[in-house]
Amino acid sequence: MWKFTVRLKSVKDVQDFVGLSTTMGFPIEVEDDRHRVNGDSFMEMFCLDCASPLTVSAECSEEQFAAFRKAAERFSV
Repeated sequence: MWKFTVRLKSVKDVQDFVGLSTTMGFPIEVEDDRHRVNGDSFMEMFCLDCASPLTVSAECSEEQFAAFRKAAERFSV
């Protein structure tokens, strides 16, 4: 499992991140200090405290992770 940290500062950021996650083809989870949710679910993402950094976990190959992290670079902390 691969991890990195993001910050989603607006509803548009959440929408864009979920849109990106749904295209990846592998499981992505996002978590704060209290909750872990499916990174493909727009509604679940709003259970998180987006005021703080979020941890993204991806169950994929190293190459897939590198591509995902590059595509999500604008959200990286």
